[in-house]
Amino acid sequence: MRSPPSAKSSTRAERAGLEQSAYDVGVFINCRFDESYQPLFDAIVFSALDCGFDPRCAKQIYDSGQVRIDKIMKLIEGCRYGIHDISRTELDRQNGLPRFNMPFELGIFLGAQRFGAGRHRNKSCLVLDREPYRYQKFISDIAGQDVSSHDGKTGKLIGIVRDWLSTVTGGKLLPGGARIAARFSQFTAELPAIAEAFHLKQDELTFSNYANFASEWLRVTAGDSLT
Repeated sequence: MRSPPSAKSSTRAERAGLEQSAYDVGVFINCRFDESYQPLFDAIVFSALDCGFDPRCAKQIYDSGQVRIDKIMKLIEGCRYGIHDISRTELDRQNGLPRFNMPFELGIFLGAQRFGAGRHRNKSCLVLDREPYRYQKFISDIAGQDVSSHDGKTGKLIGIVRDWLSTVTGGKLLPGGARIAARFSQFTAELPAIAEAFHLKQDELTFSNYANFASEWLRVTAGDSLT
């Protein structure tokens, strides 16, 4: 007669289950973190949250003793999905060289998908650019990828992210892109007051602050009609 599982093995199984669940909703966001891109970044984060996913990025790790590339790889390891915007690869004004962090991190994600074992074979990513086929001028090796262009517009970007998440999850029923965009606009308008209630200015918010505020706002307003 088989003996019942020990409390230790049950705990291990539960922990593995929780880890897998977190992995299946994890969305690694790879983009520029400059001021001009902030509205688009916020739109991606908000869209992922409104669709029931957990957006993650390098901004949420503040371990100064950890090498940046190790942070990136740890995040990619823990996320089934990835959103990679390669639209910001212009020459740096100071040194005249392009910024290739985004294509580099995309390569790490694709490498994990191709060569990783087990669950990593099921990784899926969305590649974004601001113009159709622009990427062929500087990273033509990804020509086989389905690259989506957002034209630098938050509304279009939200629709792309929403439709992709619905597709890669097998047609999961998600809020429509127009609905998410309207909620994003409303939340953005209310964010300064929300931050002020916590004695913060909007430009002081960390990634975790923003994600927590957005998550709570979405929870509280879930049944509200937009005015």
